[in-house]
Amino acid sequence: MTFPSIDPVFLRIGPLEFRWYGLMYILAFSAAYLVLKTGVKQRDLPLTKDDIADLVFSVAMGIILGGRLGYVIFYNLSFYLANPLKIFAVWEGGMSFHGGLIGATIAGILYCRKHKLDFFALADLTSLCAPIGLMLGRIGNFINGELYGRVTDVPWGIVFPGGGILPRHPSQLYEAFLEGPFTLFLLYLVWRKRLTAGSVLWSFVALYGLFRTVVEFFREPDQQIGYIAGFLSQGQLLSIPMFFLGCGMLWYLNRRQGQ
Repeated sequence: MTFPSIDPVFLRIGPLEFRWYGLMYILAFSAAYLVLKTGVKQRDLPLTKDDIADLVFSVAMGIILGGRLGYVIFYNLSFYLANPLKIFAVWEGGMSFHGGLIGATIAGILYCRKHKLDFFALADLTSLCAPIGLMLGRIGNFINGELYGRVTDVPWGIVFPGGGILPRHPSQLYEAFLEGPFTLFLLYLVWRKRLTAGSVLWSFVALYGLFRTVVEFFREPDQQIGYIAGFLSQGQLLSIPMFFLGCGMLWYLNRRQGQ
């Protein structure tokens, strides 16, 4: 299959260019506001519409700053140490989910301290927003023709513009489905059960760790890193601990609830 000819810029106004990838961030944060607004009513959390908007803004800043710094540290530290000004060149690409998660967590903790809220109760709700953002982000990666998969002979393999002449797995779409609607469906089932606070959060951590690890077997490893220990990608190295941490914390919460 030939890569669909999609212009990464969906709107041009004079010298200004608006890209699909940036639009995905806007749609993700807008969707997060709607999900939080609904969830706050369902769980009677003491948050106004302005409080929810502040929460979305705080977490968004944590995701953007953490995602960028995470990419710098986890994926190309030597390059950025030699070219420190490039750290600010976000238009050139380079965001890390794991860094974004750390940034969002720090932002959430600070927000909960300010508003005197239970962090895990709020984290359960915000975890429902994550799959939507992940799905949109991966679709943005696909439109940009980046983060494509490994060479394959499956019928749905795609020849990406920057991936040579051989067809590759559309791994961005694999991730979009597994980390997006499929994860959201499973998290919603946990959310409805009203389990111990933190159950949805740790379920998300475990599920993301699992699905990202699996999809990385179909995704081309980062060129500047390659394989670690001959078969692991950097994404797997960061995601495998998430799976075990999430499972461990779910086991702990379940055990504590049973006492």
